[in-house]
Amino acid sequence: MRGPHNILRLIRTGATLERTGAMGVVLEAFDAPTSLRVAARVLGWPFKWLGYKGDPSLPPATRAITALGPAYIKFGQILSTRPDVVGDELALQLRVLQDKLPPFSIDIAKKTVADELGVAVDDVFSEFSEPVAAASIAQVHKARLADSGEEVAVKVLRPRIEQAFRRDIDAFYFAARLIETLAPSARRLRPMDVIAHFEGVVLGELDLRLETASAAEFEANTADDPGFSVPEVKWFLSSRRVMTLAWVGGIPLGDVQAIDAAGHDREALGDKVLTMFLSHALRDGYFHADMHQGNLKVSSDGTLVALDFGIMGRIDEYTRRVYAEILFGFIRKDYRRVAEVHFEAGYVPADRDIDEFARALRAVGEPIFGMDATRISMGRLLSYLFEVTDRFGMETRTELILLQRTMVVVEGVARSLDPHINIWTTARPVVEGYIADNVGPKALARDLIRTGRVLSRFGPRLPQLAEAALIRQGNQPHETPRKPSRLWPLLWMAFGGALVGLGVIAGTWL
Repeated sequence: MRGPHNILRLIRTGATLERTGAMGVVLEAFDAPTSLRVAARVLGWPFKWLGYKGDPSLPPATRAITALGPAYIKFGQILSTRPDVVGDELALQLRVLQDKLPPFSIDIAKKTVADELGVAVDDVFSEFSEPVAAASIAQVHKARLADSGEEVAVKVLRPRIEQAFRRDIDAFYFAARLIETLAPSARRLRPMDVIAHFEGVVLGELDLRLETASAAEFEANTADDPGFSVPEVKWFLSSRRVMTLAWVGGIPLGDVQAIDAAGHDREALGDKVLTMFLSHALRDGYFHADMHQGNLKVSSDGTLVALDFGIMGRIDEYTRRVYAEILFGFIRKDYRRVAEVHFEAGYVPADRDIDEFARALRAVGEPIFGMDATRISMGRLLSYLFEVTDRFGMETRTELILLQRTMVVVEGVARSLDPHINIWTTARPVVEGYIADNVGPKALARDLIRTGRVLSRFGPRLPQLAEAALIRQGNQPHETPRKPSRLWPLLWMAFGGALVGLGVIAGTWL
């Protein structure tokens, strides 16, 4: 039923790309085959008059996407985290996308709050301001609680934004299927998977309960981090379309003149931005994946405050250890060890030459370490590293690409505060501290204790499992070739569980 709408939306998208001069940029970024280039031009060029003009001061791709509306803006922001899909040049253009849009009326916002929370706005808030910020999905109001007088930030979804995004997502899927049909070679970019990823991210942002949960988890993880703060979540005033956090004053990190006028130490702030990000990524495996200047403030006492938790990154513990060892190896210029870590983790196929891989890694690391402090970039290192590993057959790892993209943004913020910051000198204590705590005998003992706790939960079932294995083994016909017995692994599991259990008691000091 949505076919005509999708076709019309696709025509308007192609017309806007043509009218803004972005069509060539996009086709080149995706390395589109001839059939797709011809189809795109035919779709867009005859209807250029239907396209949006956009802001002529913006780069072509940014101009086109901004003109097409909220869903396209959000899609562009997410694609900026995937240079493996859109290429470095287009990813750089998309990275500067801003989703500031005209606000909707305060009356609609108040009605949404009242409907969602089931209370009269004037009963809960003694003050409720006009919008102080308006983006593609929601806008923010400053309010004051009637009972305590505390100032809070109330985020409210745009009216009918879910339906608008649903329509555009349908059109994106239609375009992805069309691309796969017209250009089978483009399937290597997995367009359907890219749209599915976008859909998952957007649906999460359209349910503010999920962002509220992200803020609460991030707040709990960082509660003891000196000089870093996350606004307190007000769960009783949050729902699917409304989120309420404590109001945090301060100076946006992009306003360098105001930071200087307030007497803040910009070098210390730049150092803190970088070390906090690395600490959260390595220590917690949960990091703010949109740490640009607009989402960071410095309060009057110099505390760094994070805002907007719609895009968060998560890395499992094993990947964190691998990532830390890779960084540590580069810091020490131990390229052989960096190569070994890639092979041990299975990132690079085992049939590749480890010495050749180590040599390629040296070609990545040495030029960067030869740069002066103002040009050294961990983000650039990771980008070059992905190029090398791709040549050696490493599959794309989305979580590491998001980490690399965020690292580039964080480095940009740090350098805007302190142009002379040495990224490696700042990062080294964080990486070395993580390695000391999580790689080696102490970490092995903790892993064994954790394994013992898991096995102990199965303790009461081990006799039955062993008996069942014995019965199955005894019932096998003698003439049938015997399979390896499952009994011995169970017995070893029980024995190992007992040993680890004793380790739990003896090793609680760890």
